[in-house]
Amino acid sequence: MSIESHTAPMPDRSRDVSQPLEKLHPDETLKANSDQLRGGIVEGLGDPVTRAVLGEDSKLMKFHGLYLQDDRDVRDERRRQKLEPAYGFMVRVRLPGGVCSPSQWLKLDALARDYAAESLRVTTRQTFQLHRVLKSNLRPTIQGLRDVLLDTRAACGDDCRGVMCSVNPRLSTLHAELYDIAKRSSDHATPKTGAYREIWYEEERTPTASPEEPLYGRTYMPRKFKIGFVIPPINDIDVYAQDLGFIAIIEQGKLVGFNVAIGGGMGRIDRNQNSYPRLADVVGFVAVGRVLSTIDAVMEVQRDYGDRSDRARARFKYTIDDKGLEWVKAEIETRLGFELGAARPYNFTSNSDSLGWQRGEDGLQHFTLFIQNGRITNAPDCRLLDGLRAIARMHKGEFRVTPNQNLIISNIAKADRDQIEGLLRAHGLSELNRGSGLRLNAMACVAFPTCGLAMAEAERYLPELITKIEEILSQHDLYDEPITIRMTGCPNGCARPYISDIGLTGRAPGKYNLYLGGGFHGQRLNKLVLENIGEDAILDKLGGVIAHYARERNVYEHFGDFVLRAGYLNTTQDNSP
Repeated sequence: MSIESHTAPMPDRSRDVSQPLEKLHPDETLKANSDQLRGGIVEGLGDPVTRAVLGEDSKLMKFHGLYLQDDRDVRDERRRQKLEPAYGFMVRVRLPGGVCSPSQWLKLDALARDYAAESLRVTTRQTFQLHRVLKSNLRPTIQGLRDVLLDTRAACGDDCRGVMCSVNPRLSTLHAELYDIAKRSSDHATPKTGAYREIWYEEERTPTASPEEPLYGRTYMPRKFKIGFVIPPINDIDVYAQDLGFIAIIEQGKLVGFNVAIGGGMGRIDRNQNSYPRLADVVGFVAVGRVLSTIDAVMEVQRDYGDRSDRARARFKYTIDDKGLEWVKAEIETRLGFELGAARPYNFTSNSDSLGWQRGEDGLQHFTLFIQNGRITNAPDCRLLDGLRAIARMHKGEFRVTPNQNLIISNIAKADRDQIEGLLRAHGLSELNRGSGLRLNAMACVAFPTCGLAMAEAERYLPELITKIEEILSQHDLYDEPITIRMTGCPNGCARPYISDIGLTGRAPGKYNLYLGGGFHGQRLNKLVLENIGEDAILDKLGGVIAHYARERNVYEHFGDFVLRAGYLNTTQDNSP
């Protein structure tokens, strides 16, 4: 069963924004006047006076996968010395489905060592980020990625972000099929403007008679748009957190199509009651061959009806809540030219990774390695960057980045297993999978020092906090119990904290909101329990709940389910089938 082919030129499906110009957010005018994302980026790259780019071009660079940041650890000191902030760029790779070849890994490793402070960051959307890249090194970095058929297009910005897909290593045939669909979907939904090639590859502009952006038009999407594909029973991509999710329906071992879920999104603003996380709604079923047309239809509805005056209300989840789910579904079906089929039965059991060795249905083996908060670097007792480089030099399979910030060394022949195990031991990597059930189900965003939105620590602090929670768990014989904990330095939700058993979002240095009661397979939002609290209050609250859980939980009852049953929360949204 084939997915649609789009080898012919795409028709112009874009539509001018219908809202009056005076009501548009300034970013809409910026996009419209950017000459399809060119702006003044070339001139800014050549400016030797600053390590930043000037004016609004930093916003346009997001569409190219680049975020202007500075080192917040030294910001105040540099301000006192009347120096420019220590600017650098975050470079995010477009990596559909999280699949990476050994040659691509070696290139990423080399770029990290040369330009990104000898560190790679695995993200919660199955890709890599390079931090602290200087402006003068952006072109060498992006051209280096091109050498191994990688790029950074649409990794950020108001467009379709990186497309996710399940990485269950046991399902070899289904993973290959799903990955192929995810890759085609990413290529299909990525902006087509020639600006990327001209700016970063220094190619000449090629005149064209047809629109450069047949889907996006001049103003692209109102905000970011996220797509993911998942194979039950493992909801590893947190499909209910996607703007558009495709839930694979398997019948007699064959992929027959997808249930379509729309309207998920994690971001919120603490002081804005009109912003909130939302779980996606399953609205119907489509056959495999109609995936690309479904993507077009859903994105067109959000493109044309999403709020372009208030960026805090511009995500697809708000369009659905403002217009009504049935109205949005009908509009999607009108653009498709057919009605969605009835959703088919499916079941999720978890959203976590199975660590360690697994055997695929094709006989090849896979090793899933826990990467704490996605950070790949060298430490005295664990040379993670060096160890993975050594493995990449001999590995004949592939690497798969998981949506939980872990890494699968995939498609290993039986004859090569001993060598890979030896390299893991030699570089101190063998111990990484031996943490508590809480630590092995933890995620954090980058936060300080590089993210400009962070209000509190996350990646650098969560391991320390987990160590203290582990002491409580050990007292109650719960050390190995799988409990999800996720922390972000702000309420934007990059680590998807609002669907974890325990969620923490930063409010100020050392202060967090505490959420409890999410669904173990991502089917239920958690709920705010305590606001703007420090470590002592967090540990005190968790200590009491954990003790209660140890005394009165049912057999096989997950922590979030117990918290809800025990009355710690009011009713929370539940999207379980």
